Amino acid sequence: MINLITAPRGTYDIMPDRALVWQWMESTIRQVLLSYGYGEIRTPIFEHTELFQRGIGETTDIVEKEMYTFADQGKRSITLRPEGTAPVVRAYIEHKLYGVAPVTKLFYLGPMFRQERPQAGRFRQFHQFGVEMIGAESPVADAEVILLAHDLYHQLGLTDLEIHLNSVGCAQCRQAYKTALTSTLEAVADELCTTCRLRLDRNPLRLLDCKSPSCQAAVSKVPPIQDYLCPDCDHHFKGVLALLDQVKVKYKLSPKLVRGLDYYSRTVFEIINHDLGAQNALCGGGRYDGLVEACGGPAVPGVGFASGIERLLTTLEQKGKLPELSGAPQLFVLPLGEQLTAVAFELATSLRRQGFFVELGNGTKSLKAQLKSAHKSGAALTVIIGEDEWQAQQVTVKIMGDGSQKRIAAAELQKEIASLISPLGKKYQ
Repeated sequence: MINLITAPRGTYDIMPDRALVWQWMESTIRQVLLSYGYGEIRTPIFEHTELFQRGIGETTDIVEKEMYTFADQGKRSITLRPEGTAPVVRAYIEHKLYGVAPVTKLFYLGPMFRQERPQAGRFRQFHQFGVEMIGAESPVADAEVILLAHDLYHQLGLTDLEIHLNSVGCAQCRQAYKTALTSTLEAVADELCTTCRLRLDRNPLRLLDCKSPSCQAAVSKVPPIQDYLCPDCDHHFKGVLALLDQVKVKYKLSPKLVRGLDYYSRTVFEIINHDLGAQNALCGGGRYDGLVEACGGPAVPGVGFASGIERLLTTLEQKGKLPELSGAPQLFVLPLGEQLTAVAFELATSLRRQGFFVELGNGTKSLKAQLKSAHKSGAALTVIIGEDEWQAQQVTVKIMGDGSQKRIAAAELQKEIASLISPLGKKYQ
């Protein structure tokens, strides 16, 4: 027997019934993001590896350990995108959007890829949506992006999430903090985990969000980064908080929040669902004022966030917020005999063109077998085309819910159906 080929580890199939939920989710996301003035952008799922090395940072876990990287036939290093911001920034620069308008607002939605150990809430192919506001320097932009995520989750029915906020400062004040951080932690380096001992010289800020108990104990002795913010960064962060207070959005200051990507500056934030356990961040983002320039563009500021769709669906499921959706046809057209198949095909086509969802039965099977198929399909109505009825230009309409049925003129069929159910699709000719 030939061995069964299954989906690669860390990936999964989205089957038709589940795809309905994804379609609802994607539609809701697009509706809210468009209402905030964001336009959708679709970038390739692979990019030149250098983009992520320069954009995300060569000492990040993503670049060092998690990227799917390969050489193409031209021996160019290519990477499946592990996140969405760097590709959007690349497109922004390549298409010179900085010359079109002072502020560009874009959103994306699609699969990302990271080669990490699969576990609850983590996949090797996963899906994210995100927004990028490029060109806006004001605290208003930070607050709008945070409020957008907040309002989107509220629209989905999630009202009990926590917003965690911090500022990681600009390059200058962050360097002062890194020096103080390194000095403090070098004295207790033996207490740090192996990974954090390596990070201490290369990327000390990453120690702040290590989950190791010994590292957390060591970091607890470190002063908060707010003590090292320069006046401009301090003023900016207080401006963001004041705007959120103005619109009564609750948040929690989280001095150890730094995010895992090197491009962040000033404001960083996460939105947390504590019911998810260790992988509890539904959304993360912040300001990235140096990223566009690092990727070869002008010195243009930016702010945005990304949200994991799988985790969002899990949260909605846990809280009973997913809608009940059905992919069942509205109508089942049932020909009694192979000789009526062409008639049934023409009728089904006409109804589909009027916007109804229609399933076509198999005329070679018996009435009993086809009615069984109609019940199984979940159709609300079954249109039965029998030889005697059709000779009289009539059909039988059966209401599947109560089993009642009546014979009507074929010419009146569309009117009769429309009186019982409404089209779901778009009419077309």
